[in-house]
Amino acid sequence: MNSKKTVVVLFGGQSSEHDVSRISASTIIKNMDPNKYFVLTVGITKEGKWMLYNGPVNHIETGEWEKFATPAFISPDATQKALIKFAGDRYKTIPIDVVFPVLHGLYGEDGTVQGLLEMAQIPYVGCGVLASSVSMDKVYTKMIVEKENIAQAKYLVIYKEDLNDIEPIVSKVNEKIGYPCFIKPSNAGSSIGITKAHNQEELINGLHIAAKHDRKILVEEAIVGREVECAVLGNLEVKASSVGEIIAAAEFYDYDAKYNNSESKTIINPDIPTEIAEEIREKSVRIFKAVDGSGLSRVDFFIEKDTNRVIFNEINTMPGFTSISMYPMLWENAGIPIGKLIDTLIELAIERVQNK
Repeated sequence: MNSKKTVVVLFGGQSSEHDVSRISASTIIKNMDPNKYFVLTVGITKEGKWMLYNGPVNHIETGEWEKFATPAFISPDATQKALIKFAGDRYKTIPIDVVFPVLHGLYGEDGTVQGLLEMAQIPYVGCGVLASSVSMDKVYTKMIVEKENIAQAKYLVIYKEDLNDIEPIVSKVNEKIGYPCFIKPSNAGSSIGITKAHNQEELINGLHIAAKHDRKILVEEAIVGREVECAVLGNLEVKASSVGEIIAAAEFYDYDAKYNNSESKTIINPDIPTEIAEEIREKSVRIFKAVDGSGLSRVDFFIEKDTNRVIFNEINTMPGFTSISMYPMLWENAGIPIGKLIDTLIELAIERVQNK
């Protein structure tokens, strides 16, 4: 009897993090045990076309996969629980057990794909609709974390349409936040669209950059301190990893510093006082539970210079799985190699459905 599970690894997507998603998916596919899983790789192009790809994994990384793929999509029909593959005017239904949506950013990590999979009643790796959507939206994450009385940077919410009258916005930022400050699209990841403003001119420029990515914009106090991250894993029972630190090779850890600058470094178990590391771990689990998380997330903090205050930054419900990504490194350090981590995430996906 074949006990292999048919797993769809879903990658790409329409967000600005399309390229990172392809690299993360490649890492996951390479580390999935072929004795346990029959893997179907389904990519979503930048234009939003769904296609089934069966070929070398390196073509996913380079983007060449699209040349060799055929139209396919996950059926929303709960009676099918299947992938629909097309060949000309004919189609084939392929039953599936689990979906691993390795999608970062909008139209993938924000509850949209999760909603489709809930309708289809197919187990999937990661957070559900609510946790995915509120965690993707930095403003709503902040509102939830406020209820937990966890320290975070001061912030203001600006809307794209407000930019037609910029002077009141500038006055409010000068009064409430000051400089330097960060300007962020509320819904974006991998630090895309984020700028740091040291003066009024840079603030106005940063607001217009952020507005290209989202109509809701966050202006946030700049915290001077160490950037640290913690990985969480679980459903009802949640565990936290040790702490990792980001040493950015730029003024802040933007997209280029993350993925294109080899001088940026990630340090596992940095020199942090034990009580602060424990506080970060405890708050990571609290925040994960507060947003109704399941499966996995990475929770990011600052340790403020001089005061050593732990200040929440953001939560990422589908963290990267690239060669430089902190999430799998933290669990590797905890004795959970990436292959075992993937097994656990798939088990948690199935368990989540059973818990419902």
